[in-house]
Amino acid sequence: MSTSAPPRNRFERRRAETRLALVRAARQILAETGDTSASIQVIAERADVGFGSFYNHFESKAELFDAAVQDALEEFGQTFDERLGGIDDPAELVAAGFRLSARMADSHPELMQVLRHRGLGHIHSDSGLAPRALRDLEIGVASGRFAIADPVAALTALGGSLLALLELRFARPELDGDEAAANLAEMLLRMLGVPPQDARDVARRALPDLD
Repeated sequence: MSTSAPPRNRFERRRAETRLALVRAARQILAETGDTSASIQVIAERADVGFGSFYNHFESKAELFDAAVQDALEEFGQTFDERLGGIDDPAELVAAGFRLSARMADSHPELMQVLRHRGLGHIHSDSGLAPRALRDLEIGVASGRFAIADPVAALTALGGSLLALLELRFARPELDGDEAAANLAEMLLRMLGVPPQDARDVARRALPDLD
């Protein structure tokens, strides 16, 4: 049996671990302040990797912080895929997305703080929740569930509302986050053309648990 493959695999695994450590450190910094002025030395120390390792993976801090946001967005989208994969109604998917996001402020605070601080520039990102939400909006229009002329404009409204909801959850933690999210979801469903009583019922259906 050849002995050359395992060292190569170890090398690749260590490279991947180092890159992941840098991305996680950047995510922590973004979650805490949203500030990207931290030096590469500070980032490397937080990641517990050598300073020189940084340039083996990223050309600049901007590239690293962008990777950190993309990583958070994809985790966000995958969480919804896992929790809401059995729901077919586009209206319920929209409502459940808002309500789960409010709960994730408690269960996944770092992730949601990253989105709170950096999400505005990624409302129309090609990763994370945005493409999934646009897909659901387009399905809703095609099926007649939603009465909107422009799914992209609707996505803009939903994305801005989601970021506002996160700001509310972190700025006013004493408020009932579940109720605020359900009320907002109901209003947004009505904006999308869902009848008032239907919107109210859909916005309050049972949600899956978060780990």
